[in-house]
Amino acid sequence: MWRSSTKRTSLLAAFALTTVLAVSADAAIAAEHDVFPAGTACDFDLAVDIAGGHQVVHTFVDANGTTVRTLSTGVGSQLTFTNPSTNATIALRSNGSVTNTVFNADGSQTITLTGHNVLVLFPTDVPAGPSTTLYVGRVVFTIGVDGQTFTLQSTSGTATDICAALS
Repeated sequence: MWRSSTKRTSLLAAFALTTVLAVSADAAIAAEHDVFPAGTACDFDLAVDIAGGHQVVHTFVDANGTTVRTLSTGVGSQLTFTNPSTNATIALRSNGSVTNTVFNADGSQTITLTGHNVLVLFPTDVPAGPSTTLYVGRVVFTIGVDGQTFTLQSTSGTATDICAALS
């Protein structure tokens, strides 16, 4: 079965959207191909090819050595989105992006994205997906204590609906 939270977190890191897990070294992003089943990222199956990108992740810890924040900066991945039923594609070149992740005391996370970022919202998120959107600007969202529920807080800049463009 497609593991939505694990797979989405993995893809988000590759998208240079959000590095939900702390890493302490330069991260070169490996090529990957994956498919979001219909109803998760779009109303149709959404294939994603991910290549390249380079993010430098800085980890900040408190006096006890607990990670309290990560800051990921650099160039995101080149992304190609495909609607397999129509073969329509959208290719996005690598662009700059910054991800600031704050690990809240209650176990939730607050993510602030700037630059070029793609955010995937599932039906269990707020607002409910499926949606896949390219944002150029600033996006703030939280990941609940369950590690799965994304709640969009605010956006500014431009937004492109990837699902609509591939329909």
